Amino acid sequence: MKRQFKDGLIGNNPVLVQLLGMCSTMAITTTLFNGIGMGVSVLVILTCSNIVIALLRKLIPAKIRIACYIVVIAGFVTMVDLLLQAFLPALSASLGVFIPLIVVNCIILARAESFASKNSVLASAVDGVAQGIGYTAVLVVMCVIRELLGNGTFGGGLIGPGGAGIRIIPADYSALLVILPFGGFITLGCLIALMQWALKKSAAKAGGSKGAEK
Repeated sequence: MKRQFKDGLIGNNPVLVQLLGMCSTMAITTTLFNGIGMGVSVLVILTCSNIVIALLRKLIPAKIRIACYIVVIAGFVTMVDLLLQAFLPALSASLGVFIPLIVVNCIILARAESFASKNSVLASAVDGVAQGIGYTAVLVVMCVIRELLGNGTFGGGLIGPGGAGIRIIPADYSALLVILPFGGFITLGCLIALMQWALKKSAAKAGGSKGAEK
């Protein structure tokens, strides 16, 4: 279980290592409100889908397994979408089409195919939570960086007057380009590069320690 959480956050992070779900990661990470909302939505859907698919893994015919996975995922996406519209309409409007598109999110389909369909219910549930937390963490980091540099604020949609966030950098000194799509590509690229550097450094250090022991 501990290993699964470590993989979800670092070693096998769905966005920075597996390079999945990058479209939504770049599209909606302009405010902290969006990032947390999208991250929690994916976490809930991923965990619930993993549990159901793990329960039905021996009953689903191999030839139609992908279609069955999509039906299961679509059911939970519909529930989350309707709940957001009912209780968090501002978040639903802000995320727009990216909530329904969770149905075909690469992260959820990948975990269904590579993990939930081959493991127990408990392990699949833990995997869903771990991968969901890893995805949410990347969204939050992206949101903080892009909102701070692009708009000069922190906590947009959650705190501050009218949910405008707390002003950190004067508006005249903010870089609007960071909030635009180009800024999303650059920010995500830098985070991926940083993660790959950290993983290679960690692997080299582990290899050096083993060599010293021998």
